[in-house]
Amino acid sequence: MQQGQMNYDRAITVFSPDGRLFQVEYAREAVKKGSTALGLKFSNGVVLISDRKVRSRLVEQNSVEKIQLIDDYVAAVTSGLVADARVLIDFSRVAAQQEKVTYGGLINMENLVRKVADQMQQYTQYGGVRPYGVSLIYAGVDRIGPRLFDCDPAGTINEYKAVAVGSGKDQVVAYLEKEYKEDLKEKEAVALGIAALKVALEEEGGVKSPEIATITVGNKYYFYTKEEAAKFTS
Repeated sequence: MQQGQMNYDRAITVFSPDGRLFQVEYAREAVKKGSTALGLKFSNGVVLISDRKVRSRLVEQNSVEKIQLIDDYVAAVTSGLVADARVLIDFSRVAAQQEKVTYGGLINMENLVRKVADQMQQYTQYGGVRPYGVSLIYAGVDRIGPRLFDCDPAGTINEYKAVAVGSGKDQVVAYLEKEYKEDLKEKEAVALGIAALKVALEEEGGVKSPEIATITVGNKYYFYTKEEAAKFTS
């Protein structure tokens, strides 16, 4: 254990002398071990793409789902602890329905993401709990247009044109910073996302069975079939 870390990583409510919360940093490390996932905005919508890690050939591949439907016009992809992700996805779905009941629809995606971020942030300041070990990318369309957010274990949110989470985040972001363009069409955005994922997963044998989902202006959530996704990986 490092000298400056001793006695400061045993409780979530204790700051180290240099202002760090080690339990939150540990949660971020859990995310770094998760599947690589990314989101991209294109000309009239957003796309989510995730590597589908199956750690054993005995596991039914269809039971591994990274991209989750939140609302007709909002979806999320997760990376990190699967159980934590499931709880936050359920929380997101309830929050989306509350927006519908209150306002008649999802007026602003940011309101939904902030509610999830508030939930995550609460778990960074109370004793007896631990932070959520998961990061989420939210993609959807609201009255403003196509939107893309991420939310990390500290409850921090940001809006992006393109974003990645998981074990290959750094490689994906580096690739997208060079290649991303704002006027991409849907197929171009999917192809770019798959190319970025291939760079990140090159040492693991490449992209084998990715999950791909899109939401476009005027159209609801669409999840690519296995055959449709295979066209971009071949």
